[in-house]
Amino acid sequence: MAEKFKVRMRELDPSERVNSFEEVALGYTKEEAIAEAKRCLQCKHKPCVSGCPVGIDIPGFIKALREDDIEKSTRILKDANNLPAICGRVCPQEKQCELACVVGKIPGSEPVAIGRLERFVADQNISLETAVKPSVNKRVAVIGAGPAGLTAAADLAKEGFSVTVFEAFHTAGGVLVYGIPEFRLPKEIVAKEVEFVKSLGVEFRFNQIIGRTIPFEEIKNEYDAVFIGIGAGAPRFMGIPGSNHNNIFSSSEYLTRTNLMKAYLFPLYDTPVKIKDRVAVIGAGNVTMDAARTVKRLGAKEVHVVYRRSEEEMPARIEEYHHAVEEGIIFHWLTLPVEYIGDINNNVTGMKCVKMTLGEPDDSGRRRPIQIEGSEFVMEVDMVIEAIGQTPNAILKAGFPAVRLNKWGSIDADEASGRVDEGIYAGGDIVTGSATVIEAMGAGKRSARAIKSYLLRKG
Repeated sequence: MAEKFKVRMRELDPSERVNSFEEVALGYTKEEAIAEAKRCLQCKHKPCVSGCPVGIDIPGFIKALREDDIEKSTRILKDANNLPAICGRVCPQEKQCELACVVGKIPGSEPVAIGRLERFVADQNISLETAVKPSVNKRVAVIGAGPAGLTAAADLAKEGFSVTVFEAFHTAGGVLVYGIPEFRLPKEIVAKEVEFVKSLGVEFRFNQIIGRTIPFEEIKNEYDAVFIGIGAGAPRFMGIPGSNHNNIFSSSEYLTRTNLMKAYLFPLYDTPVKIKDRVAVIGAGNVTMDAARTVKRLGAKEVHVVYRRSEEEMPARIEEYHHAVEEGIIFHWLTLPVEYIGDINNNVTGMKCVKMTLGEPDDSGRRRPIQIEGSEFVMEVDMVIEAIGQTPNAILKAGFPAVRLNKWGSIDADEASGRVDEGIYAGGDIVTGSATVIEAMGAGKRSARAIKSYLLRKG
């Protein structure tokens, strides 16, 4: 009979970590990992695998781990997942593989901690000779070095294709480096995973904005196939009255300056960011938690998360929410800002808000928030970060004239393969809108399979 509860993972004490950007979760020791691996029932029908967007043989890597064969466990992981150390930290396992875990279906029991085990195995840094098939003399361009692009590039390189990745920033990782804070995903972890992709023979060309520095038509003509995985990193704003006041930011800008441009290490890095005493962060997704916990670490005295739905409808990972609560973040549920208030110098001083109630479910499946008449009140703040989602970059319209867009400005691609047009494929947030890292990786894998099939048929 499996133990009922997961082996607890050690974490930095909240009173210490709130003043530090060190990683909060400390991972398992070998003994802890093996003990957790022994909770797995090794189900023959493997329901957990169906919950994994990249199809990892989860019982297989766990079995090898509990037999103390870390090399075999690593090989099984990397057969399906090119970025396991990242996924083990940021994937919403509770909504995917662990949700399907049979152990978790036993009354009073928790599912096996699949993500924590994946992290442990990946962090052992076992060096493997990865099999790469002989060259098939076909060239593929991957635009964007985020999770979707890195996955597609690695899978195609393993199949013998010559792959070049074009990235607008000066480093690879996409949202992994500009969006997710150091305390949740250390950048040295991302760098190690990128080095693995490079070891497969993938070439990276940085500071290249396709559609600007290089015309998209030139890429199409030079390569046999193209995968577009540029994400959806442009900020989305509420657009309420007073949005032009000073000290109102998008989460995209604030997190990019803090993470990619390393403002959290100021003055070692010359990237200043605003820090005020009483900060409101709008939203309740993972990006909201990242922004709130970041600005708290940077020195804000009070950080308030304001969300128009209830705690039950919150899209953030429950682990990130719990960490935020432990760190003193204050939550205001069923609350909607409707106007920003400023002073004579145009600095924001408050938010006019209304209280909400929940009605019937909307298209998202969550109950629709409805304003309560006469419930207006003013919340005093001197800084606001809006974390209500991202949209595709406007460069798509001008820089990618041959690519079809839908009404939301995202690329119109086939859901199963990512096919956009002859030899053109796309995946990740640029197709689906804001989603998870592992979902973007799943899209990259599907497109890599489709590109391989297309190029081999083409001959």
